[in-house]
Amino acid sequence: MTNQGQREALLEAVYASGRELSTAAIMFHTTLSELRGLSATEGKAIDILLRHGPMTAGEFGEHSGLAPASVTGLMQRLESKGVARRVKHGEDKRKVLIELVGDQVAAAAPYFTDFMAGMAALLEGYSDDELRIIADYSSKAARVQQEAAVRLSQ
Repeated sequence: MTNQGQREALLEAVYASGRELSTAAIMFHTTLSELRGLSATEGKAIDILLRHGPMTAGEFGEHSGLAPASVTGLMQRLESKGVARRVKHGEDKRKVLIELVGDQVAAAAPYFTDFMAGMAALLEGYSDDELRIIADYSSKAARVQQEAAVRLSQ
């Protein structure tokens, strides 16, 4: 096989494994969210708020790629389920922030124990340099996917 042919095969393997990982992640988070009485989108919204803290609906849209109307409906569902609330912005009283209610990490932690143990065992097989490459690729791939979601919602 030529170098070009090898590269094409490697690229196809990366794309295929990316699709497989995406599907597995969606199915895992759907199951996890359903166990908590949430939709997968609601579960991932909680994750965004955990990672970035309280934010306006507009900021949430930027992080999630969701259209404004979708963000509004999602925030209303999170409020009605008691996992988030709207609060006045500390500095600009015209703005409203959405923030989490209660300890959402503790609420979800029991569901992640097995998964995180499996991930820790998997990552043990990689060198520090390989882990840097994996982290770099994962971060950049997430950014590409988030930007694509924003373009789709416009």
